[in-house]
Amino acid sequence: MQTVKMVITGPFSAGKTQFIRSISEIDVVQTERRITNPDEHHKASTTVAMDFGRITVDEDLVLYLFGTPGQRRFDFMWEILSEGMLGFIVLVDSAAPETFLEARRILDTFRQYAPTPYVVAANKQDHPDAWEPADLRIALRIDSAVKLVPCVAIDKESVKNVLLELLYSILERLDQHPGNSG
Repeated sequence: MQTVKMVITGPFSAGKTQFIRSISEIDVVQTERRITNPDEHHKASTTVAMDFGRITVDEDLVLYLFGTPGQRRFDFMWEILSEGMLGFIVLVDSAAPETFLEARRILDTFRQYAPTPYVVAANKQDHPDAWEPADLRIALRIDSAVKLVPCVAIDKESVKNVLLELLYSILERLDQHPGNSG
């Protein structure tokens, strides 16, 4: 059986926990703490270490999903969670342009950890203020070769599409370099 470790990262309140919760076949293991002074996002809690979920694709393939904390003060967990990852997803809140710079910084940070395939997911596409993926690509300075996938983290099919895009990239890489699988 092949196991594939994927990391879901992105800025605070981008939807990482919900993304994993929408698709995981197990109850998501969460390390959340209450926020003492909730901000304009109206979030009552934040991930401090990680979220963990699992999906069995078929009898030969299981995906392990690790969600990172989005707040900078917990970024020491990012490198730990990136150990052994075969790919990562940067989740961006399409309706929060004030987080785009942070999303780009996170993307650059994870690319330094490991030269693995990655996908950018334009989350909250159901929001009336959501930026179009094409505009998001320009704002985030994302190369046209990088997959940028529209997403709604509360929709299981949408989450599945993002994961499949990353999985295809990972499997393509494993086929090219068969000796590199974990």
